[in-house]
Amino acid sequence: MSKLVTIYGGSGFVGRYIARRLAQAGWRVRVAVRRPNEAMHVKTYGVVGQVEPVFCNIRDDESVRSVMQGADAVVNCVGTFDRKGRNNFDAIQHEGAERIARLASEEGVERMVHISAIGANAVSDSLYARSKAQGEAGILESFPNAVILRPSVIFGPEDNFFNRFAGMTRFSPFLPVVGANTKFQTVYVDDVAHAAAKGVMGEAAPGIYELGGPDVNTFRELMQHMLQVIRRRRIIINLPFWMASIMGGVMELVQSISLGLIPPQITRDQVRSLKTDNIVSNDAKGFADLGIEPTSLEAVLPDYLWRFRPAGQYEAIKESAGNLRAN
Repeated sequence: MSKLVTIYGGSGFVGRYIARRLAQAGWRVRVAVRRPNEAMHVKTYGVVGQVEPVFCNIRDDESVRSVMQGADAVVNCVGTFDRKGRNNFDAIQHEGAERIARLASEEGVERMVHISAIGANAVSDSLYARSKAQGEAGILESFPNAVILRPSVIFGPEDNFFNRFAGMTRFSPFLPVVGANTKFQTVYVDDVAHAAAKGVMGEAAPGIYELGGPDVNTFRELMQHMLQVIRRRRIIINLPFWMASIMGGVMELVQSISLGLIPPQITRDQVRSLKTDNIVSNDAKGFADLGIEPTSLEAVLPDYLWRFRPAGQYEAIKESAGNLRAN
């Protein structure tokens, strides 16, 4: 019988790529999510019955334990940007990750892979970064042979980074950013999934890996490249950290007053995170140690941002016609 992996958060941005890779490798995949009825798309990643979404609440021991019964490996992709509420940083990224590792150890699960983030730091000013570090520490205490992956900002067709900023260009001649000079090492989502799959299949040594793409760019440079891809001219405005922090506080207040119906575009904690470069450390293990050649931004971005061009899918035809007239 083929091996079984349980992927917590397996229908999300990164999780779905991991599920697809492992299904293609012949694994049975159990996708543990809060809303299985919204995760039916994962069933198409394999043959009938190979990939199944199941209910799980990672804040509950028995719920977490029940979906890992019989699993040979577990992957934790669950993360959050919510600072408050029941599914906050501590509940999800610290206690939730710790819970999965503890129960996986008790159940005799052979391997565990955890998706963390570059910048995880127990003494960071950012609550998000601290909770990531606390989650890693809890995992290693219960499951010392875990593979922990720390990606930089992840890009891909379903990302909430380039898609978000490209969408903003439709409504304003200005593109505001916070931390225009902060450096990122953006990484392709399927490369992260490839690394996770290697961890699940025992092709990666235990430990922490920092995952970044082949290029390091400032926030401003990333936005300039995005604008070139979508054929739009916009003025990039760098918002000072102090101003962005005030804006984040106001937005968080509006979120509270609206009972969560109006989510903030940026939070004070995100502003604190943007003060620090998001790149691979010089002494960190990374893609090279996994035998993976990371994909460049240029190779992927045009494939999914074309819809933000002024003429959408017809932009290339429009440009070609313009060249004919010019000649």
